[in-house]
Amino acid sequence: AAAPGAAAPGAAAPGAAAPASDAPRPEDERLHWSKNLAHGMQHVLSMYGGIIAPPLIIGTAAGLSSAEIGVLIASCLFVGGLATILQSVGLPFFGSQLPLVQGTSFASVATLVAIVGGGGGMPAVFGAVLGAALIGLLIAPFFARIVRFFPPVVTGVVITTIGVSLIPVAARWAMGGSATADDYGSVGNIALAAATLLIALVLSRVRAFGINRMAILLGLLLGTLIAGIAGKTDFSSVGDGAVFAFPSPFAFGLPVFEISGIIAMVIVVLVILTETTADMLAVAQITGSKVDSRRIADGLRADMLSSAVAPVFNTFTQSAFAQNVGLVAISGVKSRFVVATGGAILVVLGLLPVLGRVIATLPMAVLGGAGILLFGTVAASGIRTLGKVDYENTGNFLIVAASLAVGCIPVVAPDFFDAFPTWFSTIFHSGISSAAITAVVLNLLFTEVGRRRRHAERERFA
Repeated sequence: AAAPGAAAPGAAAPGAAAPASDAPRPEDERLHWSKNLAHGMQHVLSMYGGIIAPPLIIGTAAGLSSAEIGVLIASCLFVGGLATILQSVGLPFFGSQLPLVQGTSFASVATLVAIVGGGGGMPAVFGAVLGAALIGLLIAPFFARIVRFFPPVVTGVVITTIGVSLIPVAARWAMGGSATADDYGSVGNIALAAATLLIALVLSRVRAFGINRMAILLGLLLGTLIAGIAGKTDFSSVGDGAVFAFPSPFAFGLPVFEISGIIAMVIVVLVILTETTADMLAVAQITGSKVDSRRIADGLRADMLSSAVAPVFNTFTQSAFAQNVGLVAISGVKSRFVVATGGAILVVLGLLPVLGRVIATLPMAVLGGAGILLFGTVAASGIRTLGKVDYENTGNFLIVAASLAVGCIPVVAPDFFDAFPTWFSTIFHSGISSAAITAVVLNLLFTEVGRRRRHAERERFA
């Protein structure tokens, strides 16, 4: 794969979704419909736990009912499916035409929870997503030129902070979810969370029949079964609503645009653009596809267009799912039409809000056990990225140290920025925003400015 900004041989003409070439592209392989369906379902199962977690977290933080959280989950599945089809099939100027699965981004969760906590509710959340996505859509064609400002030392810090900032959410779930409940923090709740976590860990090591790819989902199901035996399940609200329904636009009201929320989300959007760029380059290397800056721009535009449409249908920012990139590598199936089939399956699931209500009524302790593993995996992914950073004779060690510390402040002391102006506290109340701003600024000072200074000194010496 070509680096961002470098034109690959046989680059596409302006407006094309992919490089022109006489040779067949590996991602254009067409399989029998039965294989498309089987491999597409495997992609859905691989990312299902990840795509349903953000609406659960944000909906719970907003105090929504099980039925309302069910609407959020159905909307995430529906929009994620459409975004996947757009990214893999492509339209002029939109879509990388690579086997990339799209879904609700984890990167935005902590920031959106902070916006909800600011009193704006779901309308402020959707306004922040819509405003930031439109800005992202404008800058997508130019992002390949500035992606160097988001090297692994920055993205690693941000991804690690995303996982760390979500651990308290998983802990509260494991304790029972509601601090006013009589059994909040009981041994029974925590034991149920521990059992779910243990089941998911064990199943993640079972490779037969692709069980390891469904470890989170199976852990939730078996944990719920244990909770049912213990009398801790209540599915009485599952029947409250339609079995089949098209997502209703603006079901939670029209978006409310708050400048501070939009600024905070723009930072998240830059991180999402970086992650999607990395995923496009990774899947191109796996499939042997040719990728240039124009194809990357088409993929990023699809990312941001999906994110801009998402609030209309009651959901959040969209991005490529890294775990599905890994699935492409493991399975060896490179066809983008397989991924498009997975997108179609997601759309169908999104038209069944009853599934969302079932998930929304899972015992909170069970969700907590799965959440500990899920959010810990996000943090571990960031640590793995930081493991690729060069710490010798650079300022990277201090960048990581300071950025992680600043990013953890809102996690350990949520009232730290309460005395600051509202716009400032909304931005920095999210550990992700705090860590990202600190890492980008320090990287500019320590790396970019330092590089220019060293270059100037060499010029003078010459």
